[in-house]
Amino acid sequence: MTKRRAKYQASWNARRVRALRETLRLTQQQMADELGTRQQTVSEWETSLYRPRGASATLLGIIAERAGFTYEVTGETETPQDDRKP
Repeated sequence: MTKRRAKYQASWNARRVRALRETLRLTQQQMADELGTRQQTVSEWETSLYRPRGASATLLGIIAERAGFTYEVTGETETPQDDRKP
């Protein structure tokens, strides 16, 4: 069986998460409320401690698409310290 990446799962890094949040004019708490997560989690994404994955990454993709958000980054090599979800 082949695993497929969900349509909306983009490669979310700290800069992209923050840019989306700022484009939507949301605080970290408001973004967390929209995603059903904690403000601390959004902060950890934006500081590269963790990256959004699974349902969170999918929801970010859906929100970004509906908002018409596009963000291109070339040469960025941001790596999270750990991929575990807090």
